[in-house]
Amino acid sequence: MRFYAERPARLARQLLADVVAVGWLVLCVVVARAAHDLVLQLQAPARTLVDAGSAIRGAFDDAARTADGVPLVGDDLARALGTGTGAGDSLAAAGREQIETISAVALGTAAGIVLVGALPVLLVWLPLRVRYARAARSAIAVRTVDSDLLALRAITNLPVRRLLAVSPDPAAAWRRDDRDVVHALAALELRRLGLRTPRTPPD
Repeated sequence: MRFYAERPARLARQLLADVVAVGWLVLCVVVARAAHDLVLQLQAPARTLVDAGSAIRGAFDDAARTADGVPLVGDDLARALGTGTGAGDSLAAAGREQIETISAVALGTAAGIVLVGALPVLLVWLPLRVRYARAARSAIAVRTVDSDLLALRAITNLPVRRLLAVSPDPAAAWRRDDRDVVHALAALELRRLGLRTPRTPPD
């Protein structure tokens, strides 16, 4: 496929459009990463919760081990302090769950930003570029062997005012095979695509 024109003006416009499209995609990725990092900052309180739960568990574990050595009431006291150990575990588990939830939200936010930002490129720019590439490939394939097809495409694609600049009745001239008009129409179609006209038009 031919993705770029041969004429400088059309080529410059295509390159500018491509740079804008790629720049937009890069900007979307940068914004998505910034949003991802921003949402992840919400994990700080949850991490504090995990640390607090771990600290509570450690403190009650130490206290339970110490109490276990007390004569007569040591076992009962250790079991009572074990409840505090469970509370520390629950607190740490809640913090870890919050961290996982925030991570999922951050990832979803970043993916959503990239997807929404890329939609204009995927729905507008990309189809236009592919359509141009196909049209240019077809025009290049026939420009040195068949002016009639290019002239017909000019008649169907170009504004009437541009056609009338070539002939007062371009369709009739094409039907009666007026070679001068046919070659002029073919040249218009090639210029529309930003392609060069052959020095010697085909018969």
